[in-house]
Amino acid sequence: MRIITGRFRGRKLLTRPGLVTRPITDRVKEKLFENLGGELNGERVADVFSGTGTIGFEALSRGAKSVVFFEKDPQAFELLQRNRDRIGAGSDVFLWQTDILRTSFRPKGLAEFYPYDLIFFDPPYAMIKQLQPGKPFFKSFQRLGRPDVSAENARIILRVPEKAEYEIPETWKEEWNLEFSSMEIHVLRKQPSVEALPD
Repeated sequence: MRIITGRFRGRKLLTRPGLVTRPITDRVKEKLFENLGGELNGERVADVFSGTGTIGFEALSRGAKSVVFFEKDPQAFELLQRNRDRIGAGSDVFLWQTDILRTSFRPKGLAEFYPYDLIFFDPPYAMIKQLQPGKPFFKSFQRLGRPDVSAENARIILRVPEKAEYEIPETWKEEWNLEFSSMEIHVLRKQPSVEALPD
């Protein structure tokens, strides 16, 4: 895996073999960012279920102001740390080893990193079926809509397997999607009139 363009263009990233982290391919990554406008303009980014960081580091390379990486798996987190060091990312990134079902999404002492403008949300496919009202996973998704977590007019990029069945909180509304051979990417926009779940 490599960073496609921007200030870290061509830097190679370590990935974890197998299907545990499912790093996004260069072809899909390029198509996604192309549809997002190509370059970012100082957005504060959250890379949730970041794996080894391929999408978050691409966002940073393309002009994101900052990126918070969320990853629980110890082996993936170790590779995430090594990738940060390989590309020379500095104080504009924060790596957080945390449980997505319990996190506040607000790292202490780093208020300048949020509320997020752009959120990449790429859970293990097996968790998608838990994206239903009343489930802890659904409540975690709802927390992303809090005004102290995501900015007004923020976007979530959600990756799911093809034909997956799930529900999203009414805080978010789908704007467009991309379909590939075995997956779908849905871009959701925050709705200003809807209250998010409190802590």
